[in-house]
Amino acid sequence: MAVGLKGMKQLTTSAAGSTLLSTIATAAIGGILGGSVAALLVIGFTEILKLMLGVVSRQATWVLILMPILGLALSVLVLYGFGLSSGTQSFQRPHWARVWRTFPPRRARADLTGDMVAFAGEEDRFPWRQAPIRMFAMVATVGFGAAMGTEAPAAYLGVATGAALGNRWRPLLRPAAVGGGAAGVAALMGIPLLGTAYILELGRRHHAPLNTERVTAALLGGFVGWLLHIALNVNLLRLVVPRQPPHAFHQAVITALLIGLLSGTITAISGAAISRAKSFTVHPIARLTLSALVLGAAAVILAKIASPSAAVGPGGGAITWVEGARASVITVFAVDVLRAVATTASAAAGGCGGLFVPFLAIGDLAGRVFAPSLGLPDDLAGAAGAAGGISGGYHLPFTAVAMVLGQGGNHLAMLTCLATVVVAGFAGRVAATLMGHAYIEKRTIEEQTPTRKTA
Repeated sequence: MAVGLKGMKQLTTSAAGSTLLSTIATAAIGGILGGSVAALLVIGFTEILKLMLGVVSRQATWVLILMPILGLALSVLVLYGFGLSSGTQSFQRPHWARVWRTFPPRRARADLTGDMVAFAGEEDRFPWRQAPIRMFAMVATVGFGAAMGTEAPAAYLGVATGAALGNRWRPLLRPAAVGGGAAGVAALMGIPLLGTAYILELGRRHHAPLNTERVTAALLGGFVGWLLHIALNVNLLRLVVPRQPPHAFHQAVITALLIGLLSGTITAISGAAISRAKSFTVHPIARLTLSALVLGAAAVILAKIASPSAAVGPGGGAITWVEGARASVITVFAVDVLRAVATTASAAAGGCGGLFVPFLAIGDLAGRVFAPSLGLPDDLAGAAGAAGGISGGYHLPFTAVAMVLGQGGNHLAMLTCLATVVVAGFAGRVAATLMGHAYIEKRTIEEQTPTRKTA
């Protein structure tokens, strides 16, 4: 009897080991396949957006102010004019002619992050067929200079690419989608663990498990995206690296506290306002009109008190301006707040882009507000603020940690940035609680898709 039980235990252990190896192998193949194709697509698409944004940024001031508004109008036209609603569409059209532009009723059609959260862990239901129409909206939003970023498009296109590939090989679907999302972000940012942390931490908003399959696919996808970033020598995004350390321990502590509080609070308020705006059931044209007025006013003031380039794009122009200007603390703070207003208005209008990069810029500016009074190196203040913006506003502290570790710099400066991440995360939670909303709130698929009617 004892021998029999021992044999059964060995068989069970052997079967479990075989299953684990099979899961790892499948996840590895899916992560590499989805990551490779997704990273190439994201790099090519982002280069197009970067080229368009470069052309826009060289135009006259009045063009810089009007182009983002025009782009947002085109985005709304594409998604709500050309796009269809499954609740009101005519089924006279062939299935192939409507499936790629049909959205569930009462859904924020520009909300890329919302889909990634809602379908995390259930990527086999991910609406990848809507990627083409959303790509047009991304071009109109980001390419025309609205205050939104490229990381959500990169992650979304990565997940959609992986899901589309896996649709033909079902066992590979989920790992290909996870690997594709991680690869898209890693290819954009040039940090492998950043892509991995981003897609896994975002998935936790839908309680997606951190199991062997997802972690393996995300790790390999992030690594593949980073390899292609290096191999193709791409330069899609510039991160501020903290090369100079704080001068004393107490200066590091004060830096983490003040910059963490300010960057986390401003980005959290902006994220909460965006979340609340998306929940309003207002006609898209009315939403666009009101948001365009706010965005236009913010752009005019930014062009006046800073520079025209500070009024366009996800925030790189504002960082370039503050690095080269001898601006007062009040002016830098005003630019920081106006950038937050511009990002909020762009997202509320129906812009199809991300908030990660804008929150980096808003956090960076918030950090530089304290640089003169604290005697901080500008690169340390900017890097700490940027990391705080992701932790506080995006509510992705582990992703912020991966960014700090991946971008490198002086070790003491990196520790200061990590401490800022903790403080900003706490400040962001408090601000979101007081506002009653938080960006990337936990969502369910049922909140994103219509209820199926039964006969």
